[in-house]
Amino acid sequence: MTQDHYDNDLTFADRGHDHLGEQDQLAGAGWSVWITGQQQARQQRGRRYSRLSVEHPAKMLPAIAQHAIRTYTRPGEVVLDPMCGIGTTLIEAVHLGRDAVGIELEPKWASTARLNLETATVTGALGQGTVHTGEGAAVATELADSPLTGRVRLVLTSPPYGSMTHGQVRSRRDGAAAVEKYAHTYARGRDEKVANLAYQKPEALLGSFARILAACRPLLAPDGVVVVTTRPYRKEGRLVDFPGQVAEAGRRAGLVQIDRCVALLCALRDGELVSRGSFFQIIETRRLRKAGIPVHVIQHEDALVFTNPTSEQEAQAA
Repeated sequence: MTQDHYDNDLTFADRGHDHLGEQDQLAGAGWSVWITGQQQARQQRGRRYSRLSVEHPAKMLPAIAQHAIRTYTRPGEVVLDPMCGIGTTLIEAVHLGRDAVGIELEPKWASTARLNLETATVTGALGQGTVHTGEGAAVATELADSPLTGRVRLVLTSPPYGSMTHGQVRSRRDGAAAVEKYAHTYARGRDEKVANLAYQKPEALLGSFARILAACRPLLAPDGVVVVTTRPYRKEGRLVDFPGQVAEAGRRAGLVQIDRCVALLCALRDGELVSRGSFFQIIETRRLRKAGIPVHVIQHEDALVFTNPTSEQEAQAA
């Protein structure tokens, strides 16, 4: 990364955000590398999230959501997540004094997100949050006829890229010495599987996610920002540039990409990286290495940053 790129990154992220305090500066607000893995995920969630939350197969790190919200919004502004899951983006937004709107396909996770929002209110969160159940593009299109139009400052989300994830690990219930994984799959119902991006082929997923982003654009403020977190993954041992595919989806939706940052999943200790890899991630990495494939445990997510152009001319200039 060049110094020019680094300086431009600071210029955009801090534009109109001179309210950022010392704590935000220490957290690296506006930096291209986000130091977001200093604590383990469970510690980051603490008591803000219900016990049901752990069962979701792919949860955004609260520190990543906090960083994006602090960097690109001010208190009182609106954050939208069209695939909110258990509501991590919403919970962190309302605790930071922002209002939040979530859309979630699966009723189970939508209910969990609402429960987490209720907990946030009880524990003193200043922002207000709502959750709508349904498919992201369809619900966002309906919301375009509401007062929310043009008021969303930040769309913050993370698309799924497979029906199974690393999930959680526990001892076998039958008493065997081996361990088993749980909470590693998405929707169980047929209708949910049809609409869930996690079950779609890569080429279909790209189009579906582009439609969701396009449906969110009318809700965005003229200078609104879209931040999508994702990561590369391996399929049959081959590395898939999923962040690159998501960047293409953003372009198809009419957004303009202005940055690509790194959100750390690992910790930094005395200049060294401390891995946060899951049990199954480490096992899979060892298996592939034995097969001669030079893989590494992924220690970051890509944070793709887009802006909402107000005109075709502005989009072309960008």
